Amino acid sequence: MLEPRFSGVLYLWLLCGTVVPMVESAIGVNWGTISSHRLKPTTVVDLLRENKISKVKLFEADSDVLRALMGSGIQVMVGIPNEMLPLLSSSPSAADLWVRQNVSAYVGRGGADIRYVAVGNEPFLSGYNGQYQNLVMPVILNIQQSLVKANLGGYVKLVVPCNADAYQSSALPSQGAFRPELTQIMTQLVQFLNSNGSPFVVNIYPFLSLYDNKDFPQEYAFFEGTTHAVQDGSNVYTNAFDGNYDTLVAALIKLGYGQMPIVIGEIGWPSDGAIGANTTAAKVFNQGFINHVASNKGTPLRPNAPPMDAYLFSLFDEGAKSTLPGNFERHWGIFSFDGQAKYPLNLLLGNKELKNARNVEYLPSRWCVANPSSDLTNVVNHMRLACSVADCTTLNYGGSCNEIGEKGNVSYAFNSYYQLQMQDSRSCEFDGLGIVTFLDPSIGDCRFLVGVTDKGTDSSSSQTTYQWWILLLVLILHGIFLLPM
Repeated sequence: MLEPRFSGVLYLWLLCGTVVPMVESAIGVNWGTISSHRLKPTTVVDLLRENKISKVKLFEADSDVLRALMGSGIQVMVGIPNEMLPLLSSSPSAADLWVRQNVSAYVGRGGADIRYVAVGNEPFLSGYNGQYQNLVMPVILNIQQSLVKANLGGYVKLVVPCNADAYQSSALPSQGAFRPELTQIMTQLVQFLNSNGSPFVVNIYPFLSLYDNKDFPQEYAFFEGTTHAVQDGSNVYTNAFDGNYDTLVAALIKLGYGQMPIVIGEIGWPSDGAIGANTTAAKVFNQGFINHVASNKGTPLRPNAPPMDAYLFSLFDEGAKSTLPGNFERHWGIFSFDGQAKYPLNLLLGNKELKNARNVEYLPSRWCVANPSSDLTNVVNHMRLACSVADCTTLNYGGSCNEIGEKGNVSYAFNSYYQLQMQDSRSCEFDGLGIVTFLDPSIGDCRFLVGVTDKGTDSSSSQTTYQWWILLLVLILHGIFLLPM
């Protein structure tokens, strides 16, 4: 029963909204903040501007980040976390408050240039077992009404970042279709997107196809040509991205929206944490993708299309992310956690290669390593403790520190924990098994990090928790949600 309400929202938008033309295509980045070592948001914004990156996608409405983006001229996509969808779907008042706090508060003259609000993050992912899928359209309608009330209905566009598993094909891209259980919801969604002038946002990861399938031809994941081309009628596919993209195009055609603009919300290649995840492969993939998009060749189902908007995943490594999908999850950044470029990359935005962050405030140049005079027989529990808090994913099979030996492994774990504790001398004790050194213990490609002084709590997480409490309070005040007695 969404149609009558949808029509009302569309009517209000037509009356109050201002139609804004599609912005010029460019390469943007995803700025994730699930990290234990975070640079100051102002330092990050300076880094974006130095690299002429004009588009950024955020996963939450982090107040510190949004304040830093004010006046920068950088176009912003701000996200609503999946966990907020139940509240925002049930309460227009909560939606009003969310828009006031996270959009209206930052836009305007000299403010943040918020162009998109992303409703959820891959809410149709099959792994969620339908937990969020029926909430998406109610949230969209509530947030759209709130944007209209704020006189932003024609400027700030609503989108829904979708994982590529929202659509499927039995064999060929031309046979692409949305998953059967999503057909009705996707029809409603693309109708709204089309009426509102919003694109379809999709996340495409050829790396995951390679990682999940040992029979997947490695060269097909890149853009350098392949001996495993896919023939689909008169169309020939030489890389996984084009095949995946056109599978989505075919699915949209089946719904009657074959010309809908498509934005790549996430795409990239990890540089560590798994076989095939290294800086060489990441550079080749990302540069190949950027050149491919800029070539104007399009895809077989959309030939000679103009460059599409695309957001590389991601700006930084995020050392506190869940490793459930794989250890590579913490190593997608084109920059390391401290804003240093991992490899040369030409974003075709004016600089021929990435420029490093400036004025980064590091902790002193000292490291915690295994005490060479100690017996490491009982070190296992200490390592387990260190790695339960700090990031040790590079030590695992396929990681850049996988072959540095037993003492090297211990030292790496100890140092990761020590830096996370801001080099507190007590955090290097480990019952006498650790010792502080002023000699860099890095070995080859295995880098022993030195922390940054900007370390703090994950403000995106605390901001999300704060928003939860505020929205919950609104619901209580309006009698929508009652506390148990």
